[in-house]
Amino acid sequence: MIIADEPVSMIDLSTRAEILYMMKIVQRELGLTYLYITHDLSTARYFTDRIAVMYLGKIIEMEGADEIIDNAAHPYTKALIAAVCEPIPGKSNTIKEIPIKGEIPSAVNIPSGCRFHPRCLYAKPKCKEEEPVFIEIESGHIIACHYPFD
Repeated sequence: MIIADEPVSMIDLSTRAEILYMMKIVQRELGLTYLYITHDLSTARYFTDRIAVMYLGKIIEMEGADEIIDNAAHPYTKALIAAVCEPIPGKSNTIKEIPIKGEIPSAVNIPSGCRFHPRCLYAKPKCKEEEPVFIEIESGHIIACHYPFD
């Protein structure tokens, strides 16, 4: 097993693609498992079979890579996906509106209830009081959210 923490985050795009391709080849040839840690869901989608999204140290959503990108249910996962730059000519400098509010809370002073509630556009009183438990919304797609379809 190899733990790869942001292995291509500070590398230019063309070199990034080459390194990820090389890592895939090595993975296949040696039968390796990677724990691929990143904020960049576009490389995670390319590189992984499953994605687990974490917020303040807790997994909040997990599903197959393509499925989670195409059918995200947690508001934080949706915000991460919305933040990915799209290579559309003439729109590379466009500032996107991200469906999230406020600042990241301190990891030392984690909010009660759902960790994401201070930044969630859909938070309700229950979110401030109760930590959500995992629910399976589809086969293999789990989420920790009180209101995943709001």
